[in-house]
Amino acid sequence: MSIEFGAHTFAAVPVVDGTPVSHAQVLRDVVAEGVAADHAGLSFFGIGEHHREDFAASAPEIVLGALATVTERIRLGTAVTVLSSNDPVRVFEQFSTLDGISHGRAEMIVGRGSFVESFPLFGYRLEDYNELFEERLELLAALVREEPVTWSGRLRSPLSEQSVHPRSHAAEHGGRMPVWVGVGGSPESVIRTAKHGFDMMLAIIGGSPAQFAPFAGLYRKAMEQFGHTDASGATLGRVGMHSPGFVAETDEEAKRTLMPQWMVYRNRIGRERGWGDATEREFDAQVAEHGAMFAGSPETVAQKIVWAAETLGIERFDLKYDSGTSHADNLRSIELFGREVIPRVRALLGE
Repeated sequence: MSIEFGAHTFAAVPVVDGTPVSHAQVLRDVVAEGVAADHAGLSFFGIGEHHREDFAASAPEIVLGALATVTERIRLGTAVTVLSSNDPVRVFEQFSTLDGISHGRAEMIVGRGSFVESFPLFGYRLEDYNELFEERLELLAALVREEPVTWSGRLRSPLSEQSVHPRSHAAEHGGRMPVWVGVGGSPESVIRTAKHGFDMMLAIIGGSPAQFAPFAGLYRKAMEQFGHTDASGATLGRVGMHSPGFVAETDEEAKRTLMPQWMVYRNRIGRERGWGDATEREFDAQVAEHGAMFAGSPETVAQKIVWAAETLGIERFDLKYDSGTSHADNLRSIELFGREVIPRVRALLGE
């Protein structure tokens, strides 16, 4: 089995000696981390879109544009673009521009997002949460064909034979920009993704990756039933997974570095959502053999990725490497992931 590897960041703001690092510095650090991922041999670098004080990247496409000029090989995208509160035409224009600047290295990962701050910020109603996403995904599917678009919906003005520019580097060379849909684990989301022929990125942030195996199977079956096959009849579409984690020299060092920062972010979000405070036991369950967090030594993380890859049959694994950890720790985690974890996984999978 062949598998690609990526790294995701939410541009989380670390706190140093009781003072948050400035947003400007975090954004500059993210660019340096993207360069490090390129040098470490990763296939993809993604930046999450958020609109809150504890995450710095509210306009990740601009950061990706900066990265396109200082990287050579790595593909670049968001993780995720919150499509429900974005205009799909603007999203396409931003990514086709990025695709041109980067010589065809742009990828979209679109989704609903796990926060809702963007809805009131951009004037959308939470009552329209589901319909907004369905309409916008349908329009995006029409736009990425890069042909004149005629479309109408309830929550956006219609388009009539409208061309959108610039054309992507991919389209100029006979292809299409890759589009993934981030799926949290509902059958309806899986079917919707397959209907449009998009790749599926499973957002596995809790529980066990094994719980998502039925969704991977459902996606492949739905892709076949919707007729998304190549000339030989083989089913198209890729399944990937996104999970949080952190790589250090040893399991003990990974826990010592990650757990305090993870606690801060987990408890902040937990207070907003009415959860109880996190415990060390909860952290240990997340990093355990079949938990959702891929944290530990290179050998520990590699063994866990192999288990998850074989359980789900994925084509890509993306590690969300930052959880309020320092820039220096993030750089080291990326280096270990690329130089030590990935070769171990490839060897264990027999690639």
